[in-house]
Amino acid sequence: MKALPFLSIYLLAPVIWLGVVLGGAWTWLTPVVLFIGLPLIDLLAGTDTGETAAEGAEAAPFDNLLRGWLVVGALTHIWVLHHITTAPLSAVETTGLVVGMALVSATASINIAHELMHRKRPLDRGIAELMMQSVTYPHFCVEHVLGHHRHVATPLDPGTARLGENLYAFLPRSVLGGLKSAVALERKRCERRAIPVYSLRNRNTRYLLGALALHAGVAAAFGPAGWLFFLAQGVGAFLLLEVINYVEHYGLLRVETSPGKYERVAPRHSWNANFRVTNWWLFNLQRHADHHANASRPYYRLRAMEGSPELPLGYPAMVLLAFATPLWRSVMDHRVQAVRHENSERADVAV
Repeated sequence: MKALPFLSIYLLAPVIWLGVVLGGAWTWLTPVVLFIGLPLIDLLAGTDTGETAAEGAEAAPFDNLLRGWLVVGALTHIWVLHHITTAPLSAVETTGLVVGMALVSATASINIAHELMHRKRPLDRGIAELMMQSVTYPHFCVEHVLGHHRHVATPLDPGTARLGENLYAFLPRSVLGGLKSAVALERKRCERRAIPVYSLRNRNTRYLLGALALHAGVAAAFGPAGWLFFLAQGVGAFLLLEVINYVEHYGLLRVETSPGKYERVAPRHSWNANFRVTNWWLFNLQRHADHHANASRPYYRLRAMEGSPELPLGYPAMVLLAFATPLWRSVMDHRVQAVRHENSERADVAV
């Protein structure tokens, strides 16, 4: 029963289906639900700092809920692609569906992939790769696990936003820096294990071939218009992923204990949010401090960590705020300075 609230993510499918069926302004229903409805519900429902499931709880209901999205997400893509390429749509309707599908992909597919790429089972990691291919961002499986988690809250991490850095400067740095890092990390792994370039065990090769095959298949099945829609929703989805990266670690830094060496990741290096409803929708992603302190801990056991800095609002509202640089800085910069001041007074920095 404890897994039931996390089923709320599946509501995204009927939301965008409803927009497709009704057309007109209804094609914008998905962003309205996510960026207006959810923040309002968050304020009404409040926060929750309790554990979802204790250690030793049965994992199957929570895990199968994640895996099931592979089918639901694929069917949603196909149906929306079919509608886009067969129905006469206005520019407003087409744009609404591109934005809506990008939000579905980012909120459900990428978020679920993020959870599964941390698992040990090859099945789960394979599902994560497939979901990241659906947004043309499969290298995130390498960079996030091997790069971001190692270098988070340091200048070495392209996915950590610096204090005063606006979103529009951060996005190209994070997107291009993450891709460069992922390619290099995988190349080094393959060199250590003597994996040849042409092998499918080389993820650089596998991801490239997979992306080419998927995009060729979409183009063959749905034509140029369908392919452009698929490409656009993927770009929109991975850009939203990077906006969330911007929110999650903005301005937070680990202490450099010696040249190129940093203190261990602690709860104070990630922004946290304990809003009950958006944590259901996002599989406790907002309990980000525990995720970075314990990367292998599954979402249903993530805790509200003592000592982690707190966001004033949940992710949907903070994402909107990030686009308005003056508002963002007025809300966040003094919070960053307070966290840095508190950290500077710690005498027991863990190394």
